[in-house]
Amino acid sequence: MYAKPRLPDPVRTAAVRAVLITALTLVLVLVAVLCSLAGVWLAFPAVLTAIACTVVATWSVLDVWITRQVWAQRHGVVSEPGSVARPGRGQRITLPRPDAGTSSSR
Repeated sequence: MYAKPRLPDPVRTAAVRAVLITALTLVLVLVAVLCSLAGVWLAFPAVLTAIACTVVATWSVLDVWITRQVWAQRHGVVSEPGSVARPGRGQRITLPRPDAGTSSSR
């Protein structure tokens, strides 16, 4: 079976944080809906809290994505231009020269 490699520590901590915040947000949204249906005084503060927690949960999920991208950029695959890439402005193109002594005449 194929086992996925373990996430890097910063990405894993951001993911755990995002899951906990999202779970708390879902509980607060449920409380807000039930309080609104019951007509309890707690409905208005619960709705405001649920809206604020939704913003925080969205940010925490984006934090996981950003942390993952940053980690991959710093520790991931080394990006080098391929042979097809054009050289930079200050670089000269060096073509391999044919050797004069290796002519194959029969």
